[in-house]
Amino acid sequence: MGVFESLNNTSNKAVDISEQFYRKTQEYYRLKVFHQLASTTGMFSKLFILGSLAFLGLLFLTIGGTLYLAEVLNSLIYAFLLVGGIFFLIVLILWRLRKNIDNAIVKKMSQKFFN
Repeated sequence: MGVFESLNNTSNKAVDISEQFYRKTQEYYRLKVFHQLASTTGMFSKLFILGSLAFLGLLFLTIGGTLYLAEVLNSLIYAFLLVGGIFFLIVLILWRLRKNIDNAIVKKMSQKFFN
């Protein structure tokens, strides 16, 4: 009977260790998911706040620059057309660089997500 009791004790210990491993793994993944959600929420919050302020700043700079350019050119219409053309030029440059921007985002996010 000693062999069967020893085998029973060993199998019970293995089951206990397996259950403990399962609980710890589950806890680890819950913490990992929480960390990722917290990081993502923080990133989007900062992006929203900074993006809003940057948009307002760009809006005021554009209007002020256009009005100044209108005085220099003596034409409000030409000033707005010139500023609009500059914005389209910036959009075209960013559109050409979109793959580089995508790659940079994937690299940054993969470092955050997989570490």
